[in-house]
Amino acid sequence: MSLALAVRLSPKQERSIAESTARLNIWWGAIRSGKTIASLIRWVTFVATAPRGGSLVIVGKTADTIARNVFDVLTDPAIMGPIAKRITYTRGAPTATILGRKVEIISSNDARSENRLRGMTAAGAYVDEATLIERPFWDMLLSRLSVKGAKLFASTNPDSPSHWLKKDFLDRAAELDLRQWHFRLDDNHSLDAAYVKALKSEYSGLWYKRFIAGLWVMAEGAIYDQFDEDRHVVDELPPMEKWLAAGIDYGTVNPFAAILVGVSTPDETGQRRIFLASELRYDSRVERRQLTDSEYSERLTNWLDHIPDAHGPGTRGVRPDWLLVDPSAASFIAQLYRDGHRPIQGDNAVLDGIRTVSNLIAADHLRVHRSCRGFLDEVASYAWDEKKAERGEDAPVKVDDHSLDAARYALHSTQAAWLRLLEPVPTF
Repeated sequence: MSLALAVRLSPKQERSIAESTARLNIWWGAIRSGKTIASLIRWVTFVATAPRGGSLVIVGKTADTIARNVFDVLTDPAIMGPIAKRITYTRGAPTATILGRKVEIISSNDARSENRLRGMTAAGAYVDEATLIERPFWDMLLSRLSVKGAKLFASTNPDSPSHWLKKDFLDRAAELDLRQWHFRLDDNHSLDAAYVKALKSEYSGLWYKRFIAGLWVMAEGAIYDQFDEDRHVVDELPPMEKWLAAGIDYGTVNPFAAILVGVSTPDETGQRRIFLASELRYDSRVERRQLTDSEYSERLTNWLDHIPDAHGPGTRGVRPDWLLVDPSAASFIAQLYRDGHRPIQGDNAVLDGIRTVSNLIAADHLRVHRSCRGFLDEVASYAWDEKKAERGEDAPVKVDDHSLDAARYALHSTQAAWLRLLEPVPTF
């Protein structure tokens, strides 16, 4: 089946679509490299002629990621042309319709979804972000593809070279009925050159190698490898346009840490920046006394009430837009409510949060006031866990990371709020 597409495909995209005739077909590589669009176009052409007598299924980590990564593309006329009108999906629904065929939608992190997959006979599957799928779920999906002519199509960013998808499938392609395509950022010729340059500058270290170069590399060494005290630490704060958030990592035996985050007014070049402006920290092991939830709440309130020059010289006190707390600290969250605050649980997606902070540092959008000693003491020694990396798992060493976690809650949870603020303001 040929599609009247609204986008112009690159030679690599066209070749991957034409050659993806194996039982397993996997597109992997950099972000914005064209791999997802190519794989989804191939999926739609497969659906048009897929074997009957079996289900068609789209799998992703969550219903939200499926909606965003798959159906936002498939239903966009600017990409899919008139074919977009023949694809219908309601966000969160268990099924979709593609070219008149019913397609099951399954999120791999939902225990109920596994039961739907377990009893299925499948004729075809599309897998979004394959490295985020648990191995048992993947194996079960492959076992369900039992109809003659059944095929799987998947796209993913690279992960650790020890990841099961790399070791047990991509590296064994010659032994399996599997074809694969590696996409680099520079393979997408439709991207604006200035955008590509900006994207490359916004990633560093591990994230650059995986998401820009499209390489399977191990997480090793310092996590925030571009952080430089000479460049990123300040002794004075500029005026703040917005007091964005306070991130809180709750601890009783471990240190309690809170970080206040502000977005500055534009500087002389029209650029706003995010500032870690102040830190509250209490270590019960050093002080030799544990505090109660009520005492922590009182200290937090007093700290926020006495932030100096918060709204101009001589002013004091701030109430940030968000109070983002360690999700495991249920009793402390309840205490904050009783004391008149409106806390919410911080987003504790560790790797995504680390990537958010890393990107801010790499793009030169983050500054840290010198008074945030806990953060500055921890950031230099924050490193990847080498033993876990050897097992294919990306994870930081869980030592001396309390202020870092507080900053991560504040920055990652509010990304939608600050992202547009960091766009340069035109100066005349």
